[in-house]
Amino acid sequence: MGSLPHLVEDCMGYLQLYSDGSIFRSNDIKFQVSAIEDNSVTFKDCLFDKRFNLSLRLYKPQNSNPNNNNCNCKMLPVVIFLHGGGFCFGSRTWPHIHNCCMRLCSGLQALVVAPDYRLAPEHRLPAAVDDAVEAVRWLQRQGLSLKEEGGDPWLNGDVDFDRVFIVGDSSGGNIAHHLAVRFGSGSTEMDPVRIRGYVLLAPFFGGVVRTKSEEGPPEHMLNLDLLDR
Repeated sequence: MGSLPHLVEDCMGYLQLYSDGSIFRSNDIKFQVSAIEDNSVTFKDCLFDKRFNLSLRLYKPQNSNPNNNNCNCKMLPVVIFLHGGGFCFGSRTWPHIHNCCMRLCSGLQALVVAPDYRLAPEHRLPAAVDDAVEAVRWLQRQGLSLKEEGGDPWLNGDVDFDRVFIVGDSSGGNIAHHLAVRFGSGSTEMDPVRIRGYVLLAPFFGGVVRTKSEEGPPEHMLNLDLLDR
C-alpha cells in the first residue's frame, strides 16, 4: 500500500499543499478589520469571466447618479484595483480590500473596478495576469455596448472610459506592471478604454538576485523563507 499524503508546505494554516498535489484552503480567516459602511458609495458584484466563474466589484459614488438632484454630473474616471496576497490569497470580498476600494471611490470620486483573479498554486502564473487582462476586456465590452444602448446601466452616461487608471497592491502591483508592459499608456487596443496611468503600491517582485527590501529585516508573517516557498 502507498503511504498517505503528507504535508509538504504550510502557509500559516490557511493554505496547505500535500505530497499528492492536493491543496487545502481554510475559509476560517479571522480578519482584524470589519467592512466599513459609507453611505457616499454604493457597490455591486458582476460576473466578468464565465469560464472561470470570476467576479468583480463595482464601486460608484452615490452623488454621481444623474437622477440625483444634487448630482454635479461630472464624468467619473475609472480605477481598476488589483488586490495583493502573494498571488495565493485575497478577494474583492475581504474586508481590508473592500475598505480600500471604498476609500478610493469616495476620495477620488471615481468608478472603482475590483476584479478577483485565479490564485496559485492551483492556478500558476500567468493565470492571474490573464484574468486581469480579461477584466479590462470586460470594461471594454461594457463601453462598446453602451454605444449601442446596451451594457451595464451603472456605467451609462457618467463614466469616462477615456480616463482609466490601474492600481495594484503587492502582487497586484506585479500584475499592474505586466499590464503596463502589454498596454502601455493611451493604447487604442482596448478602445474605447484608454489606460492613462499605472500606480504600483509596494509591488511584489522577486528574482535570482535579492532586492534591497529582501535583504532587510524580515517581517513577522511574510518572512523571506515563506515568500521564497
